[in-house]
Amino acid sequence: MPYRTIIEPFRIHSTQEINLPTSDEREEALRRAGFNLFGLHADEVIIDLLTDSGTGAMSAKQWAGMMVGDESYAGSRSFYRFLETVQGITGLAEIIPTHQGRAAERILFSVMVKSGDVVPNNTHFDTTRANVEYQGAEALDLVIAEGRDPSKNHPFKGNMDIEALERTIAEVGVDRIPLVMVTVTNNSGGGQPVSMENLRSVQEVCHRHGIPFFLDACRFAENAWFIKLREPGYEDRTPREIAAEMFSLVDGCTMSAKKDGLANIGGFLAMNDPSMAVACRNLLILTEGFPTYGGLAGYDLEAISQGLEEVLDERYLRYRIRSTEYLADKVAAAGVPIVRPAGGHAVYLDAKAFLPHIPPSEYPAQALAVELYRDGGVRGVEIGSVMFGTLHDDGTETPAQMELVRLAIPRRTYTQSHIDYVGEVVLSVAERAGSIGGYRIVEQAPWLRHFTARFAPVGEQGLGNRR
Repeated sequence: MPYRTIIEPFRIHSTQEINLPTSDEREEALRRAGFNLFGLHADEVIIDLLTDSGTGAMSAKQWAGMMVGDESYAGSRSFYRFLETVQGITGLAEIIPTHQGRAAERILFSVMVKSGDVVPNNTHFDTTRANVEYQGAEALDLVIAEGRDPSKNHPFKGNMDIEALERTIAEVGVDRIPLVMVTVTNNSGGGQPVSMENLRSVQEVCHRHGIPFFLDACRFAENAWFIKLREPGYEDRTPREIAAEMFSLVDGCTMSAKKDGLANIGGFLAMNDPSMAVACRNLLILTEGFPTYGGLAGYDLEAISQGLEEVLDERYLRYRIRSTEYLADKVAAAGVPIVRPAGGHAVYLDAKAFLPHIPPSEYPAQALAVELYRDGGVRGVEIGSVMFGTLHDDGTETPAQMELVRLAIPRRTYTQSHIDYVGEVVLSVAERAGSIGGYRIVEQAPWLRHFTARFAPVGEQGLGNRR
């Protein structure tokens, strides 16, 4: 059979209007928001690629399931459907619903992590890192060298460096490492997958030293699909079978169901240790809700249960990964520097190579993200020194290893013409890259500053830096 276009395995049932703000309106919005794209109103954005978290379109079966959601405070049937679904996919014994992934992280690290500890990960994402550091611990990134080089081609750039993990354990000591975590796919490193071989190696090291091993599993299905495509011996396995093998290697996981749960809200914390689960549930009751709803409505539990089934459908995953690759191919063919190969949920522009004249201290990825919105109303997100730079007490700052702009593609939301438009905007900005200037921070929070910081163009008069 000849090659044919990979089409969306669904048809559109309802639509939402997209506003088309003018260039002047976009400029006014940028200045009102302090050049922070998180501060824009959603109706000021034409194509919103800020995040793929909770922004996808739910299916007719998910909406139908919400209509039969059981809102009983304790022991609702919607919880037991959720429990059965999650246990069926992960094989983990203790399932604790939470209102989203960062709530699961906060509970897990509050129970397991103390001041002075070290938590290795391939690469922590923003809320994971912040929740570790809030406990007074160090969030240590141990991704392989290829994962720190945007231009390097490697099938599993999200892999953890096993030798570095062994060295860390030897230097720090087992008693100071409460758990090891691997993020699948590796969001901060370009949405890159982790191989089953690497997960097995991490599991072997952790088992040998008696250290619990957890997954940040919010994009587990996309990772399973990459394993099927790229890892020898898995080409004939189903995504569900591959996911089951991934989860069989770990002691627990955190999950944001706003990603591969295909839902608009929700998540869970899962583990096999019953005593740890008791401590986590006690904290859940204090801050989230009763253990059978965990801060969620019954209809949310129904939507997540259905979404977790749909996300493992091969037709969906084939379309999902190809739609991201399509945008990556389009901009890379024109010479735009990106993280290669394409990630699962997003295309990552390499702002350091895109804007080599802007030093890290002037936040090139933030500058590029602003220009994408200014040029065509496309909202992405900076994943560079604003998000991951280290601010020191003397006011100096250590920049992030990479300066990236993430264009995260919501699931089942945009058509090919929308993605073509995004590509055109990227190329338009590339044509005038040399004229783009940097930014400075004029106001920032002590934690997760990228959400609320305010910026000003370098050289423009305004407020001095404030912490």
